[in-house]
Amino acid sequence: MSKITPFLWFDSQAEEAMHFYISLFPNSRVHSVSRVGEAGEVTLVSFELDGQPVMGINGGPHFKLTEAFSFYVDCADQAEVDRLWERLLEGGEAQQCGWLKDKYGLSWQVIPRELMELMQDPDPARAGRVMRAMLQMVKIDVEGLRRAHAGEED
Repeated sequence: MSKITPFLWFDSQAEEAMHFYISLFPNSRVHSVSRVGEAGEVTLVSFELDGQPVMGINGGPHFKLTEAFSFYVDCADQAEVDRLWERLLEGGEAQQCGWLKDKYGLSWQVIPRELMELMQDPDPARAGRVMRAMLQMVKIDVEGLRRAHAGEED
């Protein structure tokens, strides 16, 4: 187990969420599911998302996940952004700038790698255009970022 592991609080859907998340990312797997009581109710889950250890608890309705914590997903290209965006958004809510909240209330940043590359352009005018374009987007559109970078803003 990693020394530092994100620990997510769910009302009662930790196992369901874990299986959903591991279905989305390569190199993901279940480590353990802890059950208690005669009914075998799930209390804790431990899993890996693309090599990142994660734990979850069914802690009841006392606390809710918020945007104060999110998973940042470094996507190789627009196709990966589109695939993950579509799946994570099922039953969830789209937000601004590549953020979404999934059906379990967990926030995700689904970001193409090229966004960071374009925003780090040494020319502040080009980087600024990319930033302004990104701030207008819900799901990040790589082609739109490229146009902004080149000065072909709409």
